[in-house]
Amino acid sequence: MDKTDLELIIKCSEQDAELKGLYDEHISYGKIIEKLENKAYLSPTETLEIKELKKKKLAGKTRMEALLIKYRKGD
Repeated sequence: MDKTDLELIIKCSEQDAELKGLYDEHISYGKIIEKLENKAYLSPTETLEIKELKKKKLAGKTRMEALLIKYRKGD
């Protein structure tokens, strides 16, 4: 996400709980993924967890982008 998107998310998340929740999840998933990927060794379960988290993160980002398009048209 670029700076403009982040500013729009911050501005609109005050009124849009879904957008705020999606953004918070996006950040949370990113931190968990980073923590797991920094490990020297990953168990098969952890590898699967990373894949699932990345899918969830991407799905959330796609939904956030749809909401941002709506807000960009409104501006």
